[in-house]
Amino acid sequence: MSDCEDNLFQTAFRSIGGFRFDENVAQVFPDMIRRSVPGYGHVVGSSGLIAKRFAQPNTVIYDLGCSLGATTLAIANQVTTPGCRIVAVDNSEAMLAQAQSSLTDRLVGPLPIEWVYGDISTMAFEPCSVVALNFTLQFIEQNKREQLLSNIHRALCPGGALILAEKIVQEDLKSQDTLDALHLDFKRANGYSELEIAGKRQAIENVLIPETANTHINRLTRVGFTEVTEFFHCLNFKAWVAIA
Repeated sequence: MSDCEDNLFQTAFRSIGGFRFDENVAQVFPDMIRRSVPGYGHVVGSSGLIAKRFAQPNTVIYDLGCSLGATTLAIANQVTTPGCRIVAVDNSEAMLAQAQSSLTDRLVGPLPIEWVYGDISTMAFEPCSVVALNFTLQFIEQNKREQLLSNIHRALCPGGALILAEKIVQEDLKSQDTLDALHLDFKRANGYSELEIAGKRQAIENVLIPETANTHINRLTRVGFTEVTEFFHCLNFKAWVAIA
């Protein structure tokens, strides 16, 4: 997987377009996510452990919005349930191409992986026991999020699990201001300049739309999940496991 440093926003642009997961982002994505999302590695590692616990024989395990396949790799190296296979889906051909080329020599488990280029909001899901949706729903149009989760719930076997990780917003404005400030401090501590922070914020505005934790929990309950348990929280980032 690429170890290139994220320097995409070191130059001031007169106009920065919307953030896209293109070849440039694919090259620096591991560095970008490490320096921008606190606890990302913990969420990825926990996803593998959750998948190992909830995987059922002869079912699909989905990694939706798989990007460079970090969660796919964590699951593949943990799950040994007979008859399972992973379907890793993304709508960026650049990210998928790099994932396929860089993960081959890092796989230690026997799970077959199918890499799929597609739109998860319109795809039909096969019967599955685990679905990972890590930092992906926030990029889906808000009016399509509930239908997507409903489609996932219908495809999950009884007792199956959805792993959902998201950037969130606080309902209390003072808490939001405090966590926003701490998140900026996190980025500065990881070497991002004020120019880079401002540039990425401008690029990602109106592309990544976060919601409150209660919005996520209520939506999961509405579509039929019987248990929603938070397993991670750091600054403006949370993750849950929801049981069908």
